[in-house]
Amino acid sequence: MPLAPGYGETPLDFEELDVLLPAARKLIGDPVTKAAVYDYEEGIAEQVGADALEAVLDGSVVLEEIVSDYYLRDLHRQLYGELWSWAGVLRHREVNIGIAPERITTELRASLDTILYRWRHTEDWTAHHFGIAVHAETVRIHPFVDGNGRVTRLLADPAFAAAQDPLGAELYDWDVDKRRYITLLGRYDQSRDPAELAELVATRSTK
Repeated sequence: MPLAPGYGETPLDFEELDVLLPAARKLIGDPVTKAAVYDYEEGIAEQVGADALEAVLDGSVVLEEIVSDYYLRDLHRQLYGELWSWAGVLRHREVNIGIAPERITTELRASLDTILYRWRHTEDWTAHHFGIAVHAETVRIHPFVDGNGRVTRLLADPAFAAAQDPLGAELYDWDVDKRRYITLLGRYDQSRDPAELAELVATRSTK
């Protein structure tokens, strides 16, 4: 999802600079703007996403491995480990969204297990609904200090692909109306029904 107009030119504040790794700060150079960091993160995310998809398509990773707290934390570490000291670390403080930090570990694991069980034992979800539910549920929990949106969208793609026939697997197109997207995430929090969000998020071919 693109940066809001004018946001990218903003320098990182002191709190952000404090958790930016020295090697990353040296690589990006001064001034360290939000746009520069965003571009660097996007480049990493593109490669991590491509590697995750390849692992699904060649069979080296299966659905049960993807829909797990271990996979999510490793994905977060891959995305942010070159930049931020909080990469792969579960949140330990309260924020204005997400669940209480002391509940994250157990609820994240239980929620992903429930979604996977539901996918395996019911027939009312498509693979499209399943991957969106994985995304929306992990967003609801908000397990990390930062990067939750990007990492949970990136989690949804291999989950979606692994739930399909690999010969015709699709990915999500996350270029959506951001206001509508946030509204529907809020509705999911209340209903645990991914249908509206799945309708908003289109798909694209992996080829």
